[in-house]
Amino acid sequence: MPYGGNDWLALTPEETLDPDLPICDPHHHFWDYRTARIPFQRYLLHELADDMNSGHNVRSTVFVEARSMYRIDGPDEMKPVGEVEFVQGLAAASATGLYGPGRAAAAIVGHADLNLGDGVKPVLEALQSASPNRFRGIRHTVTWDDNPDVENTPAHKIKGQMSSDSFRAG
Repeated sequence: MPYGGNDWLALTPEETLDPDLPICDPHHHFWDYRTARIPFQRYLLHELADDMNSGHNVRSTVFVEARSMYRIDGPDEMKPVGEVEFVQGLAAASATGLYGPGRAAAAIVGHADLNLGDGVKPVLEALQSASPNRFRGIRHTVTWDDNPDVENTPAHKIKGQMSSDSFRAG
């Protein structure tokens, strides 16, 4: 496997049950964590294309934000736009047909911090501008638990955020 660390992808082989059934994979991620949180792990267009072309009739996929490829510069609230820009590029590469007949990231779900309230509007506009033909919306995780042994979402460690005025305004 390239860069190592992806052996887990082959742990559960899946038999192709109906190779003619057209499939849209409704939720996948891209990441390249060779030097970040998970050393030597990556799942990018080559890896997805291998999965899409493994016998199933995957015609398209939907990318869902994964806190990957964020911008390193600029305002914090705009950093997630980098992920959508990156995925838009991968989707364009997939649309060339070079990676097979399916279309990776035919739709893109990004991230914006709804706790910004009305301040989220410029972020949403930037996300739409980064992918005018594929961006469909955002995912904002809200998991929370008071128990320190339970891992809360890394993006928004805010208790009761769905009840806050700023979140509701966003």
